[in-house]
Amino acid sequence: MGRNTQLGDIEFDWSELTTMGIVASIRQEGDEAAESMSIRYYISSAKLTAKELLESTRAHWSIEVQLHWKLDVGMSEDECRIRRDEAGENFAAIRHIALNLLNADKTFKAGIKRKQKRAGRNNVYLSQVLTGQGAS
Repeated sequence: MGRNTQLGDIEFDWSELTTMGIVASIRQEGDEAAESMSIRYYISSAKLTAKELLESTRAHWSIEVQLHWKLDVGMSEDECRIRRDEAGENFAAIRHIALNLLNADKTFKAGIKRKQKRAGRNNVYLSQVLTGQGAS
């Protein structure tokens, strides 16, 4: 890579960098024409073909979407109106911890909302979740 790049001194900042990529995404619902396109930039230390880069970005966003769905539907994150100072970020971290603990529990086969309700009503189950006793 040459030094005359607009990305700065990339060789110095990321000495292990082997792949740079751009992924353009268009979202279309039904028969309606897509109205916008998003462009994302990726860097990686793994040597990836264009197809491998696309597959890895799709896998990443699939996981990201699933996480946000669980946080929104299971924990009503979008309804939270906490905005003071860092309180919103603090509660988001607590929700992530709670989600991870509830997901790890395998003793009660249920969704996040049902596991939350059970933990709120049953101190034995709550203790089990918090100590990781039901994790596999």
